[in-house]
Amino acid sequence: MNVTTDPRILKQMLLTQWTTELNPLSSKSVDGQNNDTAGLFQMLLNQLTLDSSSFQAGTDGAAQALSTIGLPNVSWSGVLAGDSGSTSAYDGLISAAGAKYGVDPALIKGVIQSESSFRSDAVSSAGAKGLMQLMDDTARGLGVSDSFDPAQNIDGGTRFLSYLLRKYEGNVQTALAAYNAGPGRVDRLGIANDADIASHMDKLPDETQRYIRKVLDAASQWGAGV
Repeated sequence: MNVTTDPRILKQMLLTQWTTELNPLSSKSVDGQNNDTAGLFQMLLNQLTLDSSSFQAGTDGAAQALSTIGLPNVSWSGVLAGDSGSTSAYDGLISAAGAKYGVDPALIKGVIQSESSFRSDAVSSAGAKGLMQLMDDTARGLGVSDSFDPAQNIDGGTRFLSYLLRKYEGNVQTALAAYNAGPGRVDRLGIANDADIASHMDKLPDETQRYIRKVLDAASQWGAGV
C-alpha cells in the first residue's frame, strides 16, 4: 500500500484521548459536552493513514506464533481477488473504504463475510446491524445514521477497524479480537499484540477465538495474490 504516516501524529492522537478521556469516535467528551479537542482527535483520525511498515511488522512479528496456534498467515496485497458472484456486490464500497482509511480490502471483506454473510439487513440478537454489524451507539459515534445503508455501514465499520489497527500498532489479530469482544475487554485481559494473542488465546471468549480464525480464513480467500 502506498501510505505515509508520521508517528508524531499518532502520538498526538493518543495523547489527546488519554488527557481528555474522550471517546475517539465521538465529538463529545465523557460528560456529553461538545469539546474542540475531541474534534481535533476526529480530524487526526480521519487524516491519518496506516503506516505500512508498522502494519507489516505487526503481522510478520507474530507469524511464527500464529502458525503454532493454527491461525492462517495472510499476505496483504491491497487488492481484492476477482469475484463475479453475489459476494462481489460491495467490492467497490469495500475498496473505497480501504483506500480512505488505510485498511486492506481483503480484511474488510473478511470481516463482512464473517459478521453478516454479505447481508445488508442482518440484525444480531444483541442488536448489531448491517454488513459490519454495528451497534447503534457505535454507529452514531462513527457518523452512521443508517446502519442498513451499505455505503454508510462499510465506511463506519472500516473506520472503526482502522482505529483498532492503529491502537494495536498494526497487530491484525488483536484488532479483530477487539472488534468482536470490544477493546476494553481486550485491554483488561492484558492483550496488546498478536504475540499475546498467540500465548493467551484461552483468555478470550470462545466466540472471539472462532471469530479471529473465521475472518483470517475469509481474508485469505479475498486477498489477490495471497
